[in-house]
Amino acid sequence: MATANAPAHPLASRGGGGASSAASQTATMKLVSDAQQKKVLPLSTWGLILGAPLSIVLFLLGALNWVGILNWTFVNGEPTGLNVFLDFMVLGLVAFFAPYGFLKSREDARVDAIEARLPDFLRDVSEAGRFGMTLPDAIISASTGHYGILTEEIRRMASQLEWGVPVAQALLLFEERVPTPLVQRMVSIVIRANEAGGNVADVLTMVAKNAREEQLSIISRQQTLITYLIVIYISFGVFLFTILILAGDFLPAMISAGQSVATSSSLAGGASAVPLQFALVPELYLAFLVAVIAHAAGDGIMAGVLHNGRISNGFRHASILLLVGWILMRFVLPPVVIPPTP
Repeated sequence: MATANAPAHPLASRGGGGASSAASQTATMKLVSDAQQKKVLPLSTWGLILGAPLSIVLFLLGALNWVGILNWTFVNGEPTGLNVFLDFMVLGLVAFFAPYGFLKSREDARVDAIEARLPDFLRDVSEAGRFGMTLPDAIISASTGHYGILTEEIRRMASQLEWGVPVAQALLLFEERVPTPLVQRMVSIVIRANEAGGNVADVLTMVAKNAREEQLSIISRQQTLITYLIVIYISFGVFLFTILILAGDFLPAMISAGQSVATSSSLAGGASAVPLQFALVPELYLAFLVAVIAHAAGDGIMAGVLHNGRISNGFRHASILLLVGWILMRFVLPPVVIPPTP
């Protein structure tokens, strides 16, 4: 038998008056104040704040080595110059890309994991409401389920409802703790539907269905675009392999051939008929190194953006390609140095 103060329809918010209403409003204001005071910058923002100055410092160190003020090198016996500047430039780009890219990608993965389980929670709340529960009771009942990393936040919202916090304020506090696009849209729709006095169960079912379809569409698009991500990595690998062959075999052969021709010409006492400008080979190596850096940064950013449309993911891929290309070019290949003429 329904009681006299029961709501007119399922999933309606519980109301109170007098002292209980004032107490709940006071508790709500305290919770909102605490949530605002506990706001901190995301780790990805800290990564950008710390990484950007570090990259500038590395660029400056590279410039000082280029002009000869400093004499810091990464390869023993190598003179300072443009090659050392490129080394510091690569490290500066990695210092800028990697912290923000990896931390932001981690935060995005957490958001994706939350939004992947949110439709299940909405469906459970809707099913509870169809059995005649009010919206707060339905949320409390659904909070006993398991929703991955979303479980803790849902149970915290249920605890607030059990302490008398109005359902609208509890949802807003939940939105502040989990500020993902889907959560923000869900909270806005549910609050307005609850205030309008409609059938919130149907609204929750519709929102859950829409969210699930949107997630399936995103997953399908990412599965399709991952092919392009693989193609970009393969094309960069082929390009890098070609550069390594040219820099490791062709350039030293040019130096040897040029020195042989010059030696033969000097022994013959005349000018060489086919002079080889092998003294420019180190500059050609630097051109190869610049090409590897440009391709690594550009291909990495393009790969990340194509995969999921996020520049942070592009920074992550760019830092990986930059480090791989730089290490192979500078520490795996022997340095291209013209030996002194005997």
